Amino acid sequence: MYVIRRAYKVKPRAAREAATLAAEIGRLYKEAGRRSEVTVYFNGTTLPGERDVVYMQWTDEVLQSPYGRGEPSIPGASELGARLRELTEDQWIEFYELLTPEKAVDLS
Repeated sequence: MYVIRRAYKVKPRAAREAATLAAEIGRLYKEAGRRSEVTVYFNGTTLPGERDVVYMQWTDEVLQSPYGRGEPSIPGASELGARLRELTEDQWIEFYELLTPEKAVDLS
């Protein structure tokens, strides 16, 4: 099992709007059966830490591209993605292996 986290560094004061767009994209992908439940979190200007960063996170059994699987486009996702890109200055994706009970080391 893996945790996938997509990060967006967005324009100043655009974090909440960008987070809303990311959450809607995540909802569309989940409804289409291509992702698990997506969690979106962000820091605008009211919290300590790096500002104007939006994170979109989900889990999956395998690491695979959502493209090129012969599946049709998800209606509405392209338009929302274009709007999110307009607010984005930089983006990256991170992959983590989730520690499940089966993967844990026996410490006894």
